[in-house]
Amino acid sequence: MIQRIQTIYLFLTFLVVGVSPFIFPLWTLSDGKEYLFMQNQFYVILFGLSTAITIYSIISFKKRQTQFVANRLNIVLNLILLGLFVYHSLNLSGETLVVSEKGIGMFLPILAIVLLVLANKAIKKDEDLVKSVDRLR
Repeated sequence: MIQRIQTIYLFLTFLVVGVSPFIFPLWTLSDGKEYLFMQNQFYVILFGLSTAITIYSIISFKKRQTQFVANRLNIVLNLILLGLFVYHSLNLSGETLVVSEKGIGMFLPILAIVLLVLANKAIKKDEDLVKSVDRLR
């Protein structure tokens, strides 16, 4: 059933990791240039994998356990991405010649993780409901 609440959470996650990085910069350099995720190949790969896993999770709505595991993998991937952003932002703050301003794009993995956790809670709730109905048969 594609109209479940976890599908809405996963669609919002798709918007956060698949569409928003093109709109919001990760940080702004001191000369006014915006640094998008496309300027670093590693960020492109991680955002692309996260988007692909989110789409796979939306498509596999009939297999709740597969969806749950894919979401957990996506959470780990977004934690790695967040760790890279934090590492880079700590390196940026120590620069003397180029002082940068952090952008809203650095917080996208946090929002994605929150949405994925909410989706996993809804999947777990559905799985528990199906198991309770199976016990009654």
